[in-house]
Amino acid sequence: MMRRIVPRDMRLPFLQRYDLDMLMTDNPLFGRRTLVVEDEMLVLMLIEEMLADLGCMTVSAATVDQALAQIVGTEFDAAMLDLNLNGEVSYPVADALAARGVPFVFSTGYGVASIQDSYRHRPVLKKPYRFQDLANVLERLFRVRIV
Repeated sequence: MMRRIVPRDMRLPFLQRYDLDMLMTDNPLFGRRTLVVEDEMLVLMLIEEMLADLGCMTVSAATVDQALAQIVGTEFDAAMLDLNLNGEVSYPVADALAARGVPFVFSTGYGVASIQDSYRHRPVLKKPYRFQDLANVLERLFRVRIV
């Protein structure tokens, strides 16, 4: 199920510089469908909030099976994958996204060294990361300038 969270202008410094009209008309991320695969609920909520502040719509999954089911039924513009989902690696999800040409970033507390060699060319966000870190990686994924 896709949901859109309307950004609130008091949440983050990014939104204090721009109004909602700008987010809806000039923001290259506005309305982008983003799959977030994360098994920790609090972390998921923070990621969803940051993505909403950037104008993205999010769909979430907590397991590899849930993520694969979402990929089959929904078109995504991008994805964020926690590498370790309660002891299971998210590489099958990465493979499915790559087969569909969906750009993605790994999100992990273990760093780049924990990524298998065949995936090391993919962007990695090391947890914990800041709002600007997420904005920067999305700029690279979509080759756009956000802020």
